[in-house]
Amino acid sequence: MPQSPHDRAAEYHNKAAHAHQAAATAHGKGDHLTAHELSKQAHEHSTKAFEHSKEAAAQFKAGKQL
Repeated sequence: MPQSPHDRAAEYHNKAAHAHQAAATAHGKGDHLTAHELSKQAHEHSTKAFEHSKEAAAQFKAGKQL
């Protein structure tokens, strides 16, 4: 069964949180280049989560079952 937009949004929120945490760890170790890349990745995951959240909201508004 394919994932619903809500499930995909939750997945990307979790991925973003993990990337943020990894970036903070890298930054704390002085690895600023890795921290920057992980922060960029976290931003991309957050953007995808937002898009899937909008899709889920639109489906809900249209009366579709998630």
